[in-house]
Amino acid sequence: MKCKIMHESKGRMRVRFCMKRMTMKQADTAEYSLSVIAGVTRVQVFERTCDIIIAYTCPREDIIRRLSTFSFDDVENIVPERTGRELNKQYEEKLAAVVIGRLVNKLIVPLPVRRVMAFIRAAKYIFRGLKCLLKGKLEVSVLDATAIGVSLLRGDFKTAGSVMFLLNVGDILDEWTHRKSVDDLARTMSLGVEQVWAESADGQEVLMPVNEVSKGDKIVVRTGSMIPLDGKVISGDAMVNQASMTGESVPVHKSEGAYVYAGTVVEDGECTVIVENTVGGGRYDRIVKMIEESEKLKSAAEDKASHLADKLVPWSLGGTLLTWLITRNATKALSILMVDFSCALKLAMPISVLSAMRDCSRAGITVKGGRFLEAVAEADTIVFDKTGTLTHSTPKVAKVIAFGGRDENEMLRLAACLEEHYPHSIANAVVADAADKGLEHEEFHSKVEYVVAHGISSTIDGEKVLIGSHHFIIEDENCSEPDDERYRDLPAEYSHLYLAIGGEVAAVICIEDPLRKEAADVISKLHEYGISKVVMMTGDNERTARAVAEKVGIDEYHAEVLPEDKAAFIRVEREAGRKVVMIGDGVNDSPALSEADAGIAISSGAAIAREIADIAISADDLYALVELKRLSNALMNRIHRNYRTIIGFNGGLIGLGVLGVLPPATSALLHNASTLAIGLRSMTEL
Repeated sequence: MKCKIMHESKGRMRVRFCMKRMTMKQADTAEYSLSVIAGVTRVQVFERTCDIIIAYTCPREDIIRRLSTFSFDDVENIVPERTGRELNKQYEEKLAAVVIGRLVNKLIVPLPVRRVMAFIRAAKYIFRGLKCLLKGKLEVSVLDATAIGVSLLRGDFKTAGSVMFLLNVGDILDEWTHRKSVDDLARTMSLGVEQVWAESADGQEVLMPVNEVSKGDKIVVRTGSMIPLDGKVISGDAMVNQASMTGESVPVHKSEGAYVYAGTVVEDGECTVIVENTVGGGRYDRIVKMIEESEKLKSAAEDKASHLADKLVPWSLGGTLLTWLITRNATKALSILMVDFSCALKLAMPISVLSAMRDCSRAGITVKGGRFLEAVAEADTIVFDKTGTLTHSTPKVAKVIAFGGRDENEMLRLAACLEEHYPHSIANAVVADAADKGLEHEEFHSKVEYVVAHGISSTIDGEKVLIGSHHFIIEDENCSEPDDERYRDLPAEYSHLYLAIGGEVAAVICIEDPLRKEAADVISKLHEYGISKVVMMTGDNERTARAVAEKVGIDEYHAEVLPEDKAAFIRVEREAGRKVVMIGDGVNDSPALSEADAGIAISSGAAIAREIADIAISADDLYALVELKRLSNALMNRIHRNYRTIIGFNGGLIGLGVLGVLPPATSALLHNASTLAIGLRSMTEL
């Protein structure tokens, strides 16, 4: 693709494609294909001018090389189903039409025609106000109707026109904010499933890319995994979390003949599904409908703003009447009507939340609603899972210790065969180590059963095979321990995964799970940002838990806990009046994530954890958690500042109007100008 560099500075380049105009699809293709270059931090494409702004930290030559070889035809399909570009364009054009129409009306349309048009446009607002009164309510629409109606009756068409214009602009911005919030949220709830277990004609399970699955293929989905495609269950039983589709908080039982949807998650059990729709069957539209029917997006601050605006209406109307009775001056009384608090309160708050969600997205943080940012801002307690959270999400196998003359590689091969079916960081480590050593295997075990927070059970050649924690293997399953010095002196610096065959421990896999180097600094910064209590809960033994807690500065820790123990702890803390945030990455963290005021999942963790969690952060490092807390605090500070500014400024306008210093038209102009100014300020980065 031919292009010209229009402007360049350190780490930033503006280029122009040599073409008349881009389609929105071409603009999205250019944006997403350039964004995947390592070192590119931001790409902004303007389809009308064919300009592209690229911010980068990589060598300049990498950008030039990619631009020189770029072609719309050669780029793979990396653009999501919806990107938000079309939505933004729709509202940009709608807003531009209103502004241009206002200018044309003032400069070209004759005065008598403008007056007739003012009455026609006013009918909409007056009808809204009357409808509200007939329902026995005094809300903002009554105030708007009164202000516009009184202005028209007094012959003040200029003031009436200005009020209606700015109300129209406010309605468009408010609708745009809501639609964009819903669109952004729906797109962040994308599947993220790249591979799936497919059942071949001979009954064998084969791991294959999800985009190679065809209609009529059979796929197997187990505990903790997301269902990647729509289809019908042909065998098995599973409890499926359908919150992303229906909003239901309780998992639904699915058995033979039941229909399952892409994006839902198997909480317990497993099922074989025959695929009926390879594109998700309108998943985006179902998500949008679910969000719009819920109050998920609204924070308490947004609700408070909306209700406060309505509560102030009777006071505004009462003040108007009282001023007229005392002064008998309609101009002074009208000055109060010209200044209502609703526009700024109802516009600035959702825009502030949207801006915070946008800033979070840029920092690799996905937030499913404004109220969760508010919960993080108010949180005084944070509960960490250890494995995959305080430690790296990619632990490694340090060594395999086999007993009873068994071969270490064969034990690792068997462990990988069992573990590859279930998404967990330790399971991934076992599978990865077997692959690195070239230990390939075929499925030779019977049905695999996953026992949450304990381990895996199966049968091979008539013998029961178990893999999991010491508690599961020794205490729950009563497997015999080997009389071996190596078993008694297992290295304390590692986590241990026990493999038992036929009722006796056959091997112990030592997992190296190093702490994240930033963990201690992150916890220190969380304390600085207002977190007074940091808790770690882990299934590891007391000795390991204590050592980790001391290293990273944990205030309180609990060892050898089960999923229900984590959830119970959070419930007790909340009942004590504390605001609790939970962060985890595994299937066993799901109950606690649901119980917390805000559940935070590591993006590389189990699908069910990401689905249940309210927020997902990048797995790269835990500093994203600090940034989340900073942005949440900054959002609430901005909202409180907006409250003070709106109440103070508009209250001053009312006072000046009553004193006769400001005429109604000037009050309306200053009020609406301040509303737009606060709205624009609320859109800036936190």
